[in-house]
Amino acid sequence: MLTMRDIAAHVGVSVSSVSLVLSGRGEGRVNARVADRIKAVADELGYVPNQLARSLKTKQSRTIGVVSDRVATVPFSAHMLAGAQQAAWEAGFMLMLIDTYGNDEVQTPAVQSLLQRNIEALVVATNFHKVVELPLVPPTMPVVVLDGRPSSPDAHATVDYVVPDEELGAYTSTRMLIDAGHTRIGFCNVRAYPIASQLRERGYERALEDAGIPRDPSLTVVAEDAATHFAVEPARRLLDRPDRPTAVFAFSDQTAMAFYHVARHLGLDIPHALSIAGFDNQEFVADALDPGLSTVQLPHREMGEWAIRRAVGRLDGSLDGAEREGYLMPCAPIVRQSIGPPPTD
Repeated sequence: MLTMRDIAAHVGVSVSSVSLVLSGRGEGRVNARVADRIKAVADELGYVPNQLARSLKTKQSRTIGVVSDRVATVPFSAHMLAGAQQAAWEAGFMLMLIDTYGNDEVQTPAVQSLLQRNIEALVVATNFHKVVELPLVPPTMPVVVLDGRPSSPDAHATVDYVVPDEELGAYTSTRMLIDAGHTRIGFCNVRAYPIASQLRERGYERALEDAGIPRDPSLTVVAEDAATHFAVEPARRLLDRPDRPTAVFAFSDQTAMAFYHVARHLGLDIPHALSIAGFDNQEFVADALDPGLSTVQLPHREMGEWAIRRAVGRLDGSLDGAEREGYLMPCAPIVRQSIGPPPTD
């Protein structure tokens, strides 16, 4: 690693002179021509300050630690990290990331490793909306949970968190079907994600209630997981019946894909015989289906940005006195071609 000693040897001056110039304290203490030469050599050789050593002196590393659970390894949720990285960069911070890949035993040593590197704040990120066990950190360190909620109610007073507004997103997706004229709307829920499952069903129910449409329990089916193959059989049960719905709200875009497959098998044209709305706006799924799937955007990037801005606000004092917040991030509608009016025959 290039050091100040190397630059000093190259220019033929003392290390202290190099230190004064590169720290911006050389004016009036180091000859101007020598100072220019030091800067030129530092640039030419690509000198980068030792941030760890600097942080030990200033107590500021300008680094935010991130412990994630499969966020870095699952493309679906990686946009959270992209948003977090952009927000950190704009605020003059860098992220230091460790992904536990679902191994709970890794979290404690991962956090300890980040703390040893003098991080100033910690973001705990997960790849879907769930309850999160918080790691042990110094009480003064800002902590933000990204796409999850703290497990202890007491932690709400000391930890900020951000999650998607699952209920409102489901309401919006169902409402797109209602606004197209549908009154017989099926729902495919998923068992594997209990928080999202409960909230998305609540949004579906509320949309029907607000429109004055009685809910028909027989139009709800449940898949074990959100992946397409889990929803094929529930989709067949819902669509292969004489009184099938004219529209379906699917828990996820991958779940909606199962309804596309079954509809094609049964000869149901989308959207003329069956309208479908999803949830997620999953890349390479929602926009790749034919016709394109109308859905709502799971706001991964925006949540990542919010988490970092919140941590930085705690660090720079701009949020001094502000209560800890659990923020519901809106899920914007994405309109494509999978929704039409109900069939007339």
